[in-house]
Amino acid sequence: PERMQAIEDQLILSRIDYFFTRIDPPLATEDQLALVHSREHIEYVKTHSPSDGYFAIDGDTTMNPYTWQAALRSAGGAIAAVDAVMKGEVENVFCAVRPPGHHAEPTRSMGFCLFDNVAIAARYAMEAYGIERVAIIDFDVHHGNGTEAAFFNDPSVLMCSFFQHPFYPYSGLDPASNMVNVPLPAATRGDVVRSIVEEKWLPALRNFEPQLIIISAGFDAHREDDLGQMGLVEDDYVWIT
Repeated sequence: PERMQAIEDQLILSRIDYFFTRIDPPLATEDQLALVHSREHIEYVKTHSPSDGYFAIDGDTTMNPYTWQAALRSAGGAIAAVDAVMKGEVENVFCAVRPPGHHAEPTRSMGFCLFDNVAIAARYAMEAYGIERVAIIDFDVHHGNGTEAAFFNDPSVLMCSFFQHPFYPYSGLDPASNMVNVPLPAATRGDVVRSIVEEKWLPALRNFEPQLIIISAGFDAHREDDLGQMGLVEDDYVWIT
């Protein structure tokens, strides 16, 4: 929860919060979750939501009595973002949501992630608005194994990512034809990442001609992150975006 408060505090401090259109996202429905996740997986997460205390899905992913609703709100936020953009209400949206999503595979939760918010949003855009080509940009320090699993060899999605390797979840080295995965060693700095974007991502994106771009935005490749060991700074994220 402190991540959300830190973002709000910074928006107020920078005095740009007045320029935003705020969206109060609804809860995602189970049918919307099922655009990506199996019914069995959805039911497993739902039925193991504790009435008090905690339930550990794995060593990283723990639920408390509020987690189920927070996960529905996170996925609902991504869906509301698609709606707002596709209806022409705004040009773009930033979703400040927890829990994150890109490690959640169609049949399991892992890595702090219950459901794959970005994958659900992409599939929703296809179902609700007839979008035929979605590009997913993933600039997290970890490989987005859940998003890759959701769209493996799916020609309607192009996923471009970089990630530290070797590093959790130790995947992404055998990508599908619709994935532009770039594993990078620890201590990689922003100038190298920018070259990768220009030389690998942009040619693939131009060739793909996406109708919608969704960014799976993890900022833990920042040089001050406590867990990752990469060397990006704020200006690198501005440039990439």
